[in-house]
Amino acid sequence: QDSGLYLKELIEPVLTCFNDADSRLRYYACEALYNIVKVARGSVLPHFNVLFDGLSKLAADPDPNVKSGSELLDRLLKDIVTESNQFDLVGFIPLLRERIYSNNQYARQFIISWILVLESVPDINLLDYLPEILDGLFQILGDNSKEIRKMCEVALGEFLKEIKKNPSSVKFAEMANILVIHCQAADDLIQLTAMCWMREFIQLAGRVMLPYSSGILTAVLPCLSYDDRKKNIKEVANVCNQSLMKLVIPEDDEMDEAKQSMTLLAEPTSEESLSKPEAASSGESLLCCVVDLPMVGGGELDVTALNQPLFFPCSSERIQVTLNLDGIVQVLDCHLCDTSIGMMTRIAVLKWLYHLYIKTPRKMFRHTDSLFPILLRTLSDESDEVILKDLEVLAEIASSPAGQTEGHGPSDGSDTRPGPVELHVPARAGQLSSSGTKGLECSPSTPTMNSYFYKFMINLLKRFSSERKLLETRGAFIIR
Repeated sequence: QDSGLYLKELIEPVLTCFNDADSRLRYYACEALYNIVKVARGSVLPHFNVLFDGLSKLAADPDPNVKSGSELLDRLLKDIVTESNQFDLVGFIPLLRERIYSNNQYARQFIISWILVLESVPDINLLDYLPEILDGLFQILGDNSKEIRKMCEVALGEFLKEIKKNPSSVKFAEMANILVIHCQAADDLIQLTAMCWMREFIQLAGRVMLPYSSGILTAVLPCLSYDDRKKNIKEVANVCNQSLMKLVIPEDDEMDEAKQSMTLLAEPTSEESLSKPEAASSGESLLCCVVDLPMVGGGELDVTALNQPLFFPCSSERIQVTLNLDGIVQVLDCHLCDTSIGMMTRIAVLKWLYHLYIKTPRKMFRHTDSLFPILLRTLSDESDEVILKDLEVLAEIASSPAGQTEGHGPSDGSDTRPGPVELHVPARAGQLSSSGTKGLECSPSTPTMNSYFYKFMINLLKRFSSERKLLETRGAFIIR
């Protein structure tokens, strides 16, 4: 009954024999350790990490006898952990995080079996440490063995159930980038699973996910054009896209710097809160690094970089959620310019632009000069539906009060306006004095006139005259 006092002296020499070249010695070491653990029971838990480390190596042992001996010891250890409330999870996580990246099938199976056991113990809250092992779990989900994939799917499914049960304690922000990466995986199961997680995250965490919008859109938009072979992924991506869009609200247009600094100063922890805007926006810029991670052999994403704490901004509750419009517009811009991208993706991009012009017109008008030429080019798209959406966006730009010129016409030398223009809009005295309904005035120099309406008309006429084919095939459609 005093074996607990001598466990270090008993366990260590036996563990040394796990590395012996002779398989019989490794087998007897397993048997000896089994007997030590069976007698000492819960007293072995302070030595759990060294036992786990030794067992994880034997899980992949080439000798079948050693392997079955290690499985017996493994089962006994799992029973002890399950019935004990002394398990040191904090001390174990670094080892788990390191081992989860193993490429050996047996080692992976061993890791997943332990995660499933720890998940099932009520006193052990593995959810708190999910950000540290989630990336590794998604990697294992791509294993060649059907059985391992299935086990990993079960483990991820259990975690997701827990997340839905206790969303208030989940570190959503710390896992957002991991999901963004795996939503772009070449493996269908990984992509679908990550996309389902993303859908739940957006719906459960709401605006906490906003700082990651540009990364989420990079992952989600291409999926909207998938054909029926990837119908499931396409449907989930569509829900993600819709839910994310709903998170952008008119208040995002007013969150200017002055307001931000006021909110921040009003918060108690001055040092932390003052760095919040950076936290929110750095999440965005870091995202660009994550999204463009290099590929490693076999076309897998090289996500080892994710182990750096760098990618995890401070916990979600403390972040002052700000909408980083620049990042979003950049992603939308890229997808609209990419000719290889599917029609449904282009339509979704235009819907986003329209939505942003409606909800956050002031912030969006800073981007209008760069977006305008792309929107005009999109009028040559082969899809009628794309052209209609495009015209909706252009109409919103041309009629929005946010784009009205302050007493000077559009001749501000901005690059979207073509060179010398012979077309002049006649000013009608009668109309100038009218009550000033937006967009109705004829003179571009009238204060309430939106300069983009004028720019659009001039550019459209120019386009029709230089591209006769556009005029013949689409002219009537566009004008109507």
